[in-house]
Amino acid sequence: MAEQLSSSTSTSTSPIEANNDNISDNNNNHKDNKNKENKENVIDPELFSCMLQPATADSDPDYIGVRRLLLFRKAESGVRRRLDWRCNGKGYVAYRNYIRRPRNWESQTPSYQSTPGNSGRWLPSSSPLSLLYEVDTWSSSRDLRSGNLASSHRTSFSSTASDSDQPRRQGPEPAYSFVGMHCIFDQCKAAVTILKFGHMSSDLLAYGASDGTLTVCTVSDPPKVIKLLNGHSKDVTDFDFSSNNQYIASSSMDKTVRVWELTKGDCIRVIYGVSSQLCIRFHPVNNNFLSVGNANKEITVFNFSTGRIIKKLVVDSEVTSMDHDHTGQLLFCGDAQGCIYSISMDSHSGALSRSHRHRTIGKRKCLVTTVQYRSFSLLAGGPVLLTCTQDGNLSFFSVALEIQGYLTFRCSLKLAPRVHSIRASFCPLLSLEKGEYIVAGSEDSNVYFYDLAKPKHSCVNKLQGHRFPVVAVAWNHGENLLASSDLYGIVIVWKRAKTS
Repeated sequence: MAEQLSSSTSTSTSPIEANNDNISDNNNNHKDNKNKENKENVIDPELFSCMLQPATADSDPDYIGVRRLLLFRKAESGVRRRLDWRCNGKGYVAYRNYIRRPRNWESQTPSYQSTPGNSGRWLPSSSPLSLLYEVDTWSSSRDLRSGNLASSHRTSFSSTASDSDQPRRQGPEPAYSFVGMHCIFDQCKAAVTILKFGHMSSDLLAYGASDGTLTVCTVSDPPKVIKLLNGHSKDVTDFDFSSNNQYIASSSMDKTVRVWELTKGDCIRVIYGVSSQLCIRFHPVNNNFLSVGNANKEITVFNFSTGRIIKKLVVDSEVTSMDHDHTGQLLFCGDAQGCIYSISMDSHSGALSRSHRHRTIGKRKCLVTTVQYRSFSLLAGGPVLLTCTQDGNLSFFSVALEIQGYLTFRCSLKLAPRVHSIRASFCPLLSLEKGEYIVAGSEDSNVYFYDLAKPKHSCVNKLQGHRFPVVAVAWNHGENLLASSDLYGIVIVWKRAKTS
């Protein structure tokens, strides 16, 4: 009887339990739906704060609101895309390379990647698609003759123009394509602000740093440092090789000019000044003359043999850059106010006389970081002058030698303003096209190539490899190597591709 009662009780309660389960499931579903509705109805606090930001008096409130909403959704979509790439195991660097890919990248020829610990040897990538996902880890040793890996920098070495730079063609300019890095010098502990190859030399390279050191090296295999010149107590602002590359004259913020003998690495003469010495040049014809510009608004001609002052000329502001013409009868100088001076110089007596003054284009008065002369240009059909100012203005002038260096403005290119003094240089005449190509460093750690004749699509190539702002560039005499330096003390020598 008890067994029958228990069985009847159990059978009678089972429908109730089933009903209770159904009711609980319905309640849970109802709660989930309510939570979803509440989530949909709740306004995101970040979006709400964006929408409540005050607008200016002259702006349209509807336009401002729509714009903020679109910007918020764009940022949110970017976060989701990065999350998808991270979940797929590719990482942020692959995503960055993907979003920076140039237009029509599938049809471009593959770039070259480095093999870690093997500077100067380059292997082709397997396919253009690999360029989107590869991340080259390059490293270089303190002693370039050894293959030890002392420092690693995570970056990419591709040399194609990016989409944001508006390349003129689908690929880089053929005459300025590079196969990669020839060698790296990274023994310097301070920013390398100036570097040059020797006169008529494709092997001898020197660079000055902000710690007062001058380093002389050779870039032929194996690349090595041959002399380390210590003597300046402050930044090396400029230096120049003599015509036979036996001497280097350097200027510095420590108010001195030093003359170095390269064979022994000794300082054979020190010339003391009353202000910072900012730029220096040997006379191209009479190497016994040494022209120096200083912060005291003076251009001084020294006797190289005795160190005595021969002539002096006062200008309107600090002399920050200079260059001679090929005859040695003209000296072009740039000052801290953005003016370019054409100065006549006697090759026998060293006498100076101011001929012309030209103010560079720009609303602000900004110091001239580069003055470079070239004896011939296809674009101008004669001698030309390149100037670069710290606010990012590249200017191109034709030079009338018969009118004492009168400058005629030809064209200009406006780049992004710079915080640091970044130098530019002419590119070699490698092509018969009617263009004028310039190479310059930048604060985004890239080396850019520009065509001044195409202001709307000026960037024709760029080199990536530095991690810090690139402040100086220089070509060798053979025009197959380009050296660049950055604020971290890294000097990279790039090897140009052979063109038919």
